[in-house]
Amino acid sequence: MTDAARVLLVEDDGDLADLLGLHLREAGYAVEAVADGALALQRALADPYDLVLLDLMLPGMGGMEVCRQLRAAGRTVPVLMLTARGGETDRVLGLETGADDYVPKPFSVREVLARVGALLRRVDYDRPPADPDEALRFGTLAVFPQRARVEVDGQAVDVTKKELELLVLFARHPGRAFSRQELLDKVWGVQFAGYAHTVNTHINRLRAKVEPDPASPVFVQTVWGVGYRFAEPSEIDA
Repeated sequence: MTDAARVLLVEDDGDLADLLGLHLREAGYAVEAVADGALALQRALADPYDLVLLDLMLPGMGGMEVCRQLRAAGRTVPVLMLTARGGETDRVLGLETGADDYVPKPFSVREVLARVGALLRRVDYDRPPADPDEALRFGTLAVFPQRARVEVDGQAVDVTKKELELLVLFARHPGRAFSRQELLDKVWGVQFAGYAHTVNTHINRLRAKVEPDPASPVFVQTVWGVGYRFAEPSEIDA
């Protein structure tokens, strides 16, 4: 990348913030560090950061609420959560709130850097259309990746960030079957087993919004024993 990726580091432990900031800058990132959740939200809403490295346990507004409000405001900036609460329930809640990846403390700085790099590479997981008005069109469904917009029969459909990312990934690979773990890796960025229900839940919500009949999906199809695939254009009526 020509310009240094901008990282907002949100961590109230001064020593840890200094350590992470040092290594991130050495890796070539432009880093701004804040120690307060409310201030972090203000900065993230005002400035175009490429990634937010967000501690869960913060004074005042916690990291979960920061992430929730970012997503509610339509911000799709990747969020990597750092937390000492590494239980499965907390990890799932963080991901459902809109975090893209989750690193429990204690962690190695090397792992954090690897996950930051992976998230930044995956922001445009496939090369996006150069024209913001260019759409991926399948029958009544149109997906505008650059505009983060989905239309059915010409009408805008309200989708979440994860639903959009799933739909763009599917639509760019029509006919390809993805396992649930592949979808987790590509969209959520986690390497843990046991989150199939997260994928299933998002697929069901997406179908309810874009399918003519969610009970008999045309676009996002189930491949039994594998996962899901997006129909090829020849399989979709115009």
